[in-house]
Amino acid sequence: MVRVSDDEIRRVFGLLSQDDTLKSFAALVLGVTDGHSPKTLHRLASGGLAECGENGKWRATPEKFRELLRAHAEPAETLSADERVLRTFLVDGRLTTMGMKRDKRLIVLRYIVMVFEPGVRYPEKDVNVALRAFHDDYAALRRYLVDEGLLSRKDNVYWRSGGHVEI
Repeated sequence: MVRVSDDEIRRVFGLLSQDDTLKSFAALVLGVTDGHSPKTLHRLASGGLAECGENGKWRATPEKFRELLRAHAEPAETLSADERVLRTFLVDGRLTTMGMKRDKRLIVLRYIVMVFEPGVRYPEKDVNVALRAFHDDYAALRRYLVDEGLLSRKDNVYWRSGGHVEI
């Protein structure tokens, strides 16, 4: 990828911040090729926003914007498979659906169970409040966590019994 300098970006936007060059550029984009100051056209050309064809006719080169964006764009972040699943099923921290394949559901459940501290006992009411933050059907979510061995239960008291533990 070709990297562009900040000076080149400033030059292009600087040209468009001036009324005469902005009007000429807009007219060229619309196909109006006559009536432009040669000085203005050459300034646009120096910034890569216009070019003179072999027939002597000027044309706008709006592709310069795409070129600048591509050259200045941050590389796409690389996500792990688990991160992609979490981004798919959790929007703004809320679970969008519970109807997913087991392997994907496990990824989501392992993420959710991390709200519970290992070694801490939670009454069912507290578990429900914590799970309601992720989905309105907290009872189904609680059942999935227990069925998958991520939470354990005895006498309406729950504790975390699985999942990743950060050290």
